[in-house]
Amino acid sequence: MNAARAVSMAPASEDGGLLGTIDSAVNSFFEPITTVFSGIVFFPVSIGDFSFPVVVAWLILAGIVFTFYFGFIQFRGLKVATQVVRGKFSSKDDPGEVPHFQALTSALSGTVGLGNIAGVGAAMALGGPGATFWMILAGLLGMASKFAECTLGVKYREVHEDGSISGGPFKYLPVAFRRLGRWPAKILTGIFAVAILIFGIAGGNMFQANQTFAQIQNVTGGEDGLLGSAGAALIFGLVLAALVAVVILGGIKSIGATTSKLVPAMGGIYILACLFVIIVNFENVPAAFGAIIEGAFRPEGFAGGILGVMIVGFQRASFSNEAGVGSAAIAHSAVKTRRPVSEGFVALFEPLVDTVLICTMTALAIIMASTPSLQAGIDQVQAGGDAPDGVILTSDAFATVLPWFPIVLSIAVALFAYSTLITWSYYGLKSWEYLFGRGKRREIAYKVIFLLFTVAGCVLSFSQVISFADAALFVCAFVNLLGVYLLLPVIKKEMKQYLADRKSGKLEMLGIDDDDIEAAAATA
Repeated sequence: MNAARAVSMAPASEDGGLLGTIDSAVNSFFEPITTVFSGIVFFPVSIGDFSFPVVVAWLILAGIVFTFYFGFIQFRGLKVATQVVRGKFSSKDDPGEVPHFQALTSALSGTVGLGNIAGVGAAMALGGPGATFWMILAGLLGMASKFAECTLGVKYREVHEDGSISGGPFKYLPVAFRRLGRWPAKILTGIFAVAILIFGIAGGNMFQANQTFAQIQNVTGGEDGLLGSAGAALIFGLVLAALVAVVILGGIKSIGATTSKLVPAMGGIYILACLFVIIVNFENVPAAFGAIIEGAFRPEGFAGGILGVMIVGFQRASFSNEAGVGSAAIAHSAVKTRRPVSEGFVALFEPLVDTVLICTMTALAIIMASTPSLQAGIDQVQAGGDAPDGVILTSDAFATVLPWFPIVLSIAVALFAYSTLITWSYYGLKSWEYLFGRGKRREIAYKVIFLLFTVAGCVLSFSQVISFADAALFVCAFVNLLGVYLLLPVIKKEMKQYLADRKSGKLEMLGIDDDDIEAAAATA
């Protein structure tokens, strides 16, 4: 994912003028609130001399439980998932708004981003190469969580008269919690909706806009370059908001159509860049994998030993792929299908692509390039300092191949951030609709607010607001996973029936239109 915990906010206004005063005032107001709130959400659990946020343990525990409960579905379900994504069991008359592939790319665009670049770089400094092994394991466990929550997102969705969809946790959490009583169910679902809305407007919006501007400003000469002034930041923000508006005003169909092209493109650019670094340093491949395995089980010199490195890997993977948070189930619920669990299978690809593939590629590029900044970052952490900016470590790895390679990284960051902006606008909209009801005027009001915050993200940092929003997102994990646990039997029933129908051949008929059946009958 692209939360603020992955990289630090780049202050967009330090001129001491009106913008600087506003930025400082807002940050000062939110600082004590954020400190208390983050302390609760990311409450540390200590094991030996090492501590980690309890929310990470909650996410990983769910992945382990779901993996065993569904019989390691992330491994045995990949063939089915591939068939579903290709449309083998689909019909053009299926209810929903977007095909399976577009639902997948819409969800991926909200998770594949700065966390895959900066978060992995920070993990290398905090836990060394061994953290990569545990990131991969956490990604595999997260596949089971995505399978569960996205199945429920479709199972309990609502199809409106105009064909639009409302789904995700807003629909299945009230069902899960109704045994607790009407008001507890409303309160818990309301907490989830508010948290998603806060992150959608701030973390999934302002943070992305801020980092996009910071990267573009950096490659155009920094504060002394073309985009060095506050006026340039405002113009950039307006242009970015206009580009976002072009897509989000069309709803999930427009978002799906855009991300179905953007996600493969941006992912392809970034993976090719990583591959280029790896190929140039090909002789270091055996040593890199050796360092990953050895570092995972014999991490000499790293705080907390094996446990410490394991926690770093799990934490970065959890923050990257959002498995268990519930956000992705919102995008997946818009899929065109009659069988809810079919989208659960498609969702298996999310952590596989986000964490197992892209995060691993980033880690390999950094490890194999073995830049001085990586060792300096490790030394800094071991000396008791903070982790370095992960983007810098990744950028330095790219620069070992060609000096201008950081420009490729900047393009990737810009594409990642843009795709996240448009996806989180949809997540926030569904929260808005749950809290304030559906309606054209309400929808326009939300989108105007969202776009205003996009512009603000380029001009101001509001770092404390972003940190507050980041903590709010992980409130969702506590509520969402509790609801998923209560509905596990429903998911398992859907899964067993679907796999049985596939084995018997019943699913094959779903992919044949009525016109095709009539034509075949006429020919016979």
